[in-house]
Amino acid sequence: MTRRADRLFQIAELLRGRRLTTAQQLAEWLKISPRTVYRDVRDLQLSGVPIEGEPGIGYRLARSASLPPLTFTAEELAALAAGARMLETWGGASFASGARGALAKIASAMPADKRATLERAPFFAPSFHVKGEFSEKVDTLHRAIDNHRVVSFAYVDRNEAATERRVWPLGLVYWGARWTIAAWCELREGFRNFDVERMQDVALHEAFPDTEGRRLADFMRHVEAKPR
Repeated sequence: MTRRADRLFQIAELLRGRRLTTAQQLAEWLKISPRTVYRDVRDLQLSGVPIEGEPGIGYRLARSASLPPLTFTAEELAALAAGARMLETWGGASFASGARGALAKIASAMPADKRATLERAPFFAPSFHVKGEFSEKVDTLHRAIDNHRVVSFAYVDRNEAATERRVWPLGLVYWGARWTIAAWCELREGFRNFDVERMQDVALHEAFPDTEGRRLADFMRHVEAKPR
């Protein structure tokens, strides 16, 4: 499905079961302009989707409307199952709950045969070897990133050097059975990666400001600029 086709489907889904939704609301939810919403709604109407309403007032999907069930290829279903199961094991309680919920919603909107294929996908990620304290750290860091909170922790690097750090967490990076956190480090006054397993006594503090030059996009540019 192309990106635009996916967006058109999202618009129809967002309008389902609501009284009236304005173009401005749709634009904010989908991160597009109201003008793009007007064009997409018009195209959906021309293609036969029974959208009621008009610009300046709002839109809704006619109650008699029915959208086709979600369809996926076998490869897409396998990827969904594998990704969700890995997150359930390695992603902490928050990611695990989100992965299970997303799969359940997808499964409920699929034909029975596809649902069975999803449930039978032969990909597994055993969790018996993952320590509970590790999952708790991932949850704490996830929460810190979402809420822009400073994080403090004790850190022991690969050379066994111990330091106390305060960082501005920007993103979590999964390397296959290992997480690192991308952050702006107050001690080093620069971007750093920290191995989550080497972080101890993780604690959340005050919110940090959205500062030019210290955002995730800046971190990514910093990484890409490094010589390989």
